[in-house]
Amino acid sequence: MAKEEIKKLVESSKKVLEQDHENSAKSIKNDLASFKKKTLDRI
Repeated sequence: MAKEEIKKLVESSKKVLEQDHENSAKSIKNDLASFKKKTLDRI
């Protein structure tokens, strides 16, 4: 493989990982908000 190909693959992987990280962070925040709301409703 040429250096350029490897560089493109690494950049592509980095973008995918960053997007996955953002999505999981949003999901966790939403779950926490939902959990807090359910807990407060029970009290």
